Amino acid sequence: MIDFRTAVEARDPDAIAAALADDVVFRSPVAFKPYPGKAITAAILRGVLRVFEDFRYVRELSGDGGRDHALVFEARLGDVAVEGCDFLHLDESGLIDEFTVMVRPLSAAQAVAAAMAAQFEQIQHEATAG
Repeated sequence: MIDFRTAVEARDPDAIAAALADDVVFRSPVAFKPYPGKAITAAILRGVLRVFEDFRYVRELSGDGGRDHALVFEARLGDVAVEGCDFLHLDESGLIDEFTVMVRPLSAAQAVAAAMAAQFEQIQHEATAG
């Protein structure tokens, strides 16, 4: 888990992608339908790196023998303060196979939805270009 957290805090998209299982499922705070697969998940996370400013993890919780993690974060999106949590599950190899994001407050979720919608054409292109 430290590798993923370090990769995110370093804003290193290659190291982030390396922490993902091929069959990872990403659940967005602003979309009901999950996104299955490493390519789309890595592309979404690259989009997040482009839109979030001052991103930092402020707390980490672990359970289930080290396979479940919650990483609490703070960030900015323009003038909007974002608080959230990444809920991660690791497979037997230590790679992330479930990735769920929650964001608060409502104004932050709305700002994230708008910012990511503006990124989504590029995200889809990146996911299919690899």
